[in-house]
Amino acid sequence: MTTAGLALAERIQAGEPDAEIVYRPQPFGETVRTLFQAGQRLVFICATGIVVRTLAPVIQDKHIDPPVLVLDDQGRFVIALLSGHEGGANAWAVALATRLKAQPVLTTAKPYVHPVYTLGMGCERHCPVEVLAQLAAECLSIAGLQPRQIAGLASIDIKADETGLIELGVQQGWPYTTWPAARLREVEDQLSQRSEIVFREVGVYGVAEAAALVAASRLTGEPAELLLPKHKNRRATCAIARSFHAG
Repeated sequence: MTTAGLALAERIQAGEPDAEIVYRPQPFGETVRTLFQAGQRLVFICATGIVVRTLAPVIQDKHIDPPVLVLDDQGRFVIALLSGHEGGANAWAVALATRLKAQPVLTTAKPYVHPVYTLGMGCERHCPVEVLAQLAAECLSIAGLQPRQIAGLASIDIKADETGLIELGVQQGWPYTTWPAARLREVEDQLSQRSEIVFREVGVYGVAEAAALVAASRLTGEPAELLLPKHKNRRATCAIARSFHAG
């Protein structure tokens, strides 16, 4: 947890007096797993990947495991990571997000509705497909999705000829679409972070998140939401969006 994360934890605790702040416990993994196995509901303010790797050995069943939330240290997103419906993580995430004026990220489907998932990616020129495929796989794993659930791969139009992205789409059976910067800017208020560097280079504040949002909305004709905010490696970025058909 960063210094900003500690400040956010104190804001959360102000609304939940019984909550205890555990700041940089040592040993981290053992402490967290002990709390989890004791049935304590947990809020992490750190990277989602850290939480997944730490709790993976002790996760049992959605009917048994306590709810787990993950927040970025700026408090922009509240992710219901474990025990969404059964453990109450979804409702807790919505309530906390409302209090923090953040966006709840719920990965469980709405009842009787089939969500449409899209994957947005940005990358440096000539990024190898292997690098893109690894990042996409990591993001799908974090979101609890299978490749077959992805309805399409999207990016900005200057990447229309990006060989690695085209090949990834072919390998996975994902239709590959690209969008002009002007269209991507229409969803910039939904981005988890805004990069001035990216804006200067391509005219949008974030390619992966914006492309995923626009693609998902285009497929359903309805608004889209970020399911997984931008994740990155040294050469690419990736995000997942979700939208629901009306009715």
